[in-house]
Amino acid sequence: MEGSEVDAAEVDAVDDWRDALAAAGELSPPIVSAIIDTHGDRGRRAIEAVGEGRVKRYRDFTVVVGYRAEHVVEDGGCDCQDTTYNLDADDPDERCWHALAVDVAERVGRIDHHDMWYSEVREFL
Repeated sequence: MEGSEVDAAEVDAVDDWRDALAAAGELSPPIVSAIIDTHGDRGRRAIEAVGEGRVKRYRDFTVVVGYRAEHVVEDGGCDCQDTTYNLDADDPDERCWHALAVDVAERVGRIDHHDMWYSEVREFL
């Protein structure tokens, strides 16, 4: 892969979109297609969250702002109900859209950094 040019044929496995995105540093149509092909609606929602600046990193946690609540994503896991009830904890490829959003945001440099503890923010919510 040269620069940010990524051929659609190069992005076909689950981990390939992560590698391609890290190499490109930006979302391209083939990478977006690979994310959505791999993760469906969860992938689409993750991309939307990154585009809308809803991935926030605090001193203690990374938080993704959802439609009804904020969700803590830590070490690839999330505290949302989708992760708790719908996903196979033994399958590392099954991720909620919050965790996918963090994966995408980290690779494209779109995390909103806050130099404070998330617990301080929670007091205001």
